[in-house]
Amino acid sequence: MASVSEEDLSCPVCHDVYKDPVVLSCSHSVCRDCLQSWWRGKQKKQCPVCKARSLTSDPPRNLALKNLCESFVLKKDDRPSTGSEPLCSLHGEKLKLFCLDHQQPVCVVCRDSKTHNNHRFRPIDEAAQDLKEELQKSLKPLQDKLKVFKQVKENCDQTAEHIKSQAQHTESRIKEQFKKLHQFLEEEEEARISALREEEEQKSQMMKKKTKALKRDIAALSDMVKAAEEELRAEDVSFLQNYKAAVKRVQQRPLLEDPQLVSGALIDEAKHLGNLSNNIWNKMKEKVSYTPVILDPNSAHPELLLSDDLTGVRRAEKQILPKNPERFDYHPSILGSDGFDSGTHSWDVEVGDSTHWSVGVAAESVKRKENMQSGVWIVGFSDGEYKAFSPEAQPVVLSMETKLQKIRVNLNLDKGELSFSDPDTKAQIHTFTHTFNEKLFPYICNRDECPVEIIEEMTEEDDDNDEEKEVEEEQGPSRPHQLTVQAHGCRSWGGQAGVR
Repeated sequence: MASVSEEDLSCPVCHDVYKDPVVLSCSHSVCRDCLQSWWRGKQKKQCPVCKARSLTSDPPRNLALKNLCESFVLKKDDRPSTGSEPLCSLHGEKLKLFCLDHQQPVCVVCRDSKTHNNHRFRPIDEAAQDLKEELQKSLKPLQDKLKVFKQVKENCDQTAEHIKSQAQHTESRIKEQFKKLHQFLEEEEEARISALREEEEQKSQMMKKKTKALKRDIAALSDMVKAAEEELRAEDVSFLQNYKAAVKRVQQRPLLEDPQLVSGALIDEAKHLGNLSNNIWNKMKEKVSYTPVILDPNSAHPELLLSDDLTGVRRAEKQILPKNPERFDYHPSILGSDGFDSGTHSWDVEVGDSTHWSVGVAAESVKRKENMQSGVWIVGFSDGEYKAFSPEAQPVVLSMETKLQKIRVNLNLDKGELSFSDPDTKAQIHTFTHTFNEKLFPYICNRDECPVEIIEEMTEEDDDNDEEKEVEEEQGPSRPHQLTVQAHGCRSWGGQAGVR
C-alpha cells in the first residue's frame, strides 16, 4: 500500500490533519469545525473547495478518513521528536499558511482576521519552496563571487609559497656566483703574492751573492793593509831591510774597481701595486659574461623552463606556478625583464635546432591569458617555413637560402624600425616600420625542447680579433701570436621559473 503523506490528510481550510472530518455531497472532506466556521455568516452553504452548494447543513462523518487520520497522528507521535513546531504568537495555532502580502507565516485564525483581509495566501510548504528557489537565484551571484575569492586566495597562498621558493633559489644562485668570484679573487691574490715572493727570493739571493763577493774582497784587502801597516810600525833598520819586498807585494796586488750598488735590486712595487684593482678587473672580465637581454621568469609560461642564468628557454613538463598577471598562460612565451620606450637596442638570439619558435618584441599591453591578436612584431619558424607576423598585416612568408641558427634583433624606437638579420652572414631577414606608442619588451616563444637562447654580447675587441682571424686565414699569420682560449660552461637548466 502506498504511503500517505500529511498533505494528503490535510484539511483544505485549516491545512492541518483532519479532525472529525465530514464529507460533502460534492465528495470533498472538511473538518466539521472548519466547515461551521466557513459557513458562519454566509447565506449559501457552499463547499470551501469547489464552491458547490451542499445539499445538507449537517453532512455525515467520513469515518474512513477519520480512522486514517487518527492512525497517521498516532504514528507521527511515535516518531522521534525534532523539536516543537513554531506557533502563532497571537493565537497559539500552528503556522500553516504564508501571507504573500505581508511576507510572513500565519495561522488559520490570522487568515480570517481583519489584519489579513483580502490577502493572498499559500500553504507554508509551497511558499517555502518558491521563496527558497528565489533566494537560491539571488544567492547564485554571491556563491560565484565567493568561489572567485577562494580561487584568488588559493593563488595568493600559492604565490606566497612560490615567493619563498624564489627567494631560496635566488639566494643560492647569488651565493654560487659570489663563491666563484671569491674563488677567482683568492686565486688571483695567491698568484700575485706568489709572484711577489718569487721576486723577493730572486733579489734576496742576488744580494747574498753580492755581499759574499764583497766580503772576500774586503778580507783580502784587509790582510794586505794589515801587513803593510805592521811594516810601517817596524824599526827603521828592519823597515828598510824589508822595504823592497813590502813595496813589491803592495804594487803587485791589482787595484779592484770600486764596488757599485746593484741597479734594480729593490722590489718593483709599481709592478705589483700599480693599477692593481683595474688589472684584476680586466682579468675578471675574461671570466664573466654579459648578455644584453635577461629573461623574466615571472612572465614565463608554465611549460617553459629557464636556464639558471636566465638567458635560455625551452619547452618542458608543465610546472605548478602562480597565475600572476605578468605570466603567459596561452602561448609558451616569455618576455625580457626590461622594456624599451626610446633609443636603439640590439640583441642576438640563437634558435639552434628548435623546430617551432618566434622571436621579436611585444608591447607591454600584449594579451597573456588568451590568444594574441595584436601587440607582437616577430619572425618565426614552424612546419619548415619562416614567417613574419605583425598586427598591421597578414603573415609574410620569408624565403631563406639556409637554415637560420642565429637572429639579430635591431630595434630603433626613434625611427620606428624593427629589423631582423643573420649575424653570421649579415643577410637581412625582414624589417617592420611602425610608430610604437608604448614600451616594448624582447619576446621569445619556443614550442620545442631544444633551447632558444640570448647570446652573449660581442665586444669591439672580439670583433677586431675576428677580423684579424679572417685576414690570417686569407694571407697567413704575419707574426707569431698567443692564442687565448676562453671556456664558457654549458648553461644549466632549472631556473626560477622551474621552482615547483
